[in-house]
This record gives sequence, structure tokens and C-alpha cells, in this order.
Amino acid sequence: MGFQQGLSGLNAASKNLDVIGHNIANSNTVGFKSSRAEFAEMVASAIGQSGGSNAGIGVEVSNIAQQFTQGNLTITGNSLDVAINGNGFFTLTLPDGTPAYTRAGNFKLDKVGNMVTNDGAKVMGYSVDPVTGQRTSTEPVPMVFPTAEPIPAKQTSKIFAAFNLDARAPDAAGDPAATPPIPATPRTTYGTSINVYDSQGVAKPVSLYFEKNGNNTWDVYDQLDDPTATPPVVATPVGQITFDNSGAIVNPAPTPPGTEHLLTLSVTPSPPNPNGLPAFNVDINLDKVTQFGTKFAVSNLTQDGYTAGQLTGINIENNGMIMTRYSNGVTRSEGQLALSSFRNTQGLAAVGGNNWVETFESGQPVRGTATDGNFGSLRSGALEDSNVDLTAELVNMMTAQRTYQANAQTIKTQDQVMSTLVNLR
Repeated sequence: MGFQQGLSGLNAASKNLDVIGHNIANSNTVGFKSSRAEFAEMVASAIGQSGGSNAGIGVEVSNIAQQFTQGNLTITGNSLDVAINGNGFFTLTLPDGTPAYTRAGNFKLDKVGNMVTNDGAKVMGYSVDPVTGQRTSTEPVPMVFPTAEPIPAKQTSKIFAAFNLDARAPDAAGDPAATPPIPATPRTTYGTSINVYDSQGVAKPVSLYFEKNGNNTWDVYDQLDDPTATPPVVATPVGQITFDNSGAIVNPAPTPPGTEHLLTLSVTPSPPNPNGLPAFNVDINLDKVTQFGTKFAVSNLTQDGYTAGQLTGINIENNGMIMTRYSNGVTRSEGQLALSSFRNTQGLAAVGGNNWVETFESGQPVRGTATDGNFGSLRSGALEDSNVDLTAELVNMMTAQRTYQANAQTIKTQDQVMSTLVNLR
């Protein structure tokens, strides 16, 4: 007779209570995953001993298994809060340079613009082209945003135009000999304007005027005549647009063939120009220009330049693409959050701070992005709650308490039996 069974039961029940207490303590921890204690019997065996004569020597905690079930999503409204709905972990680099993984998406920006966790780990993602949004890196890099300084100005290189020129318009020169006489059409009748930016981000208004000059042909001007100037200014066309009989543009011809109908315009920076910036060329994309029998109307006129701007907001899309807004009106993609998955998530080792690290049992991470393959989607402005079922944990705690008391009772009974034997006379 011994105390081994009761002592092992006390130890196992105590560890079970530790696990339950840890779960309860983290019931409000963002991205926390609960654990459970799993038990196994202990048996002492000897060679030649029959299988039915061994009573066993107690119990042990064979494993503390993590439960990676999905937690509920809570809407927070904070644009830097991100929740994973489905499979995957956010990829981090800890302050000591080692990789780590988390489900807690309560991210922040530090003083230099790094996206970080509460313990200073850097959030990793893929760099992307700001214009196209296409990924430009194959390995995750820290996500950094220009919070300390503005983004630099960008000189305008292209204007995108979409408008209709009235096919019913007569030649702009008019015909005084006609009956009745046809008056000349003022150049301002068919005109529009847009601001472009030089290399230092200074805006320059650019005006475009269109004059009918023959069948399906329009001359393009960038200024008006000024007879009061010394010497008088007589504008000359900067280009010409020609349409076919169906109203589609044919000239300027696509450059290179089959791509874009471009008209190149030379722009002189706005006076005063104290830094003596040179004139620069701007291509006008005319692919969406038509000539139909409706009134002149501009449906789109945009350009790709901008002045310097400060970061004003960040939004994260469902696929992890990080879109940033700036005070100059620019919205562009700055990166895409990286996710990682593991063949055996149970093998990950918890290291505190809501983080896990890779182990031999977990296998190496498979990296990707949200909505890619078997990765889940992201929800910006939300956080994943702890998956602890508080009611179930309280019931488990009562059960573990009863187990502890019962094992203590076996020790007490063993002690009473031992006292009886000692006191035999």
C-alpha cells in the first residue's frame, strides 16, 4: 500500500486547475486560445507479470493541448484593429529579431511609422507598387508608413480625358457667305481645364480648347488669343484630333500601335518660378474621347501628379491590402499583410504576449495573404475575442476541485490504514 496514486492525482488535478485558471484569466485577452489538460494513466510493469495483476500507480498530465477554434469578432471601429476570420496567423518579428505569430490584431503605429504590436514586435507584410497594387516582394518585410515626414510630390506625367465633341458643330471659322451666314465659333465653346503639378508639387492650370477644322477634325489649343498683349498673342494648335465616320478616335494614332492615343503637351511651370524649373511634357490619354451628335460634355478628367502630403488615415481591406490616405487627396496601397499557416498548429509554442513561435512539431510556416488558398479573410476595425467559454471553464473548475478533494481523501484513507497497521499489537 502506498501514497503514489493519491499524490499523482493531486498533482494532476493541481495542473488542471492551473490550466483552467489560465484560461479564465485570459477570457478577455484578444486572440487568446484556450488550453486543456489531457491525462494518461501510469502503470509499473515487470517482465513475466500477468496483465491482470497490475493496479497501476496513478495518473500524469500527458499534454496541455491548445484549442485553436475561431473566436468571436468584436467591432471596434479602430482602423488599425484587424481580425482574422478563418485560418492563419499574423506574421511578426520580435524585438530580438526572431519570427513569431499571433492572432491578436490590435496593432499600433510607433513614432517612426512602424506597425507594431503592444510589446513592440513589428508586423510583417509584402511591399507593393503604390499605383498598381501588385506585390513587389516575395519575402515579408516590416510594414512602415510615412508618419514622420510627408510623401514627396510627384510631377504629372499623364492626363486621362473622357469627353464628347459635338458632331453637329460647324467649322469654327464659320461661313459668312452662307445663307444664312454661319458665325465663327468662340474657342471657349468647347473647353475645359485641369491642374497639373511640376516636380516640386506646385500646381499649374492647364486649359484645353477644341476647334472644329474640317470633317471629323478638331484642332487642340492650350491657350486663347490675346490681342491686347505686346506683342499680340496668336495661339497655335498643340495637336489635332481626328475621328472616323463612326465617331471613334483615329488620330493621334496609338503609340505604340494598339495601346494608347496620346497627345503630348509641353507645360511651363506657373509663374513666379523662383527655382527656374524647366518645362515638362504631359501626355494626354484620349482613348475615351468620342464625336457623337450630342452636346459637348466632359465625363472624366484626371491626372497622376500631386503635391506633398501628410498621412491622414489607414484602411485595411479584406485581402490584407493596406490603403493609406494623405492630405493631398492621394489614396494608395502601401503594403499587404502577410499571413502564415502551419501543418500542425498544436505544435506551436506559446511564448507570451499573445505570440507563438515555430517548433519542430509545428513544421515550417506556409506564407501567403488573406483570401489566398486556405487562408481566411481579414476584417478591419474588428478584433478576434478569446475563444474561452467562461461557463464551461467554471464547470470544469468545480469538477477539478472535486477531483482534487477525492485524491486528498485517498491519501487520508491510506494514512488511516497505515496508522491501524502500526498500532496492531
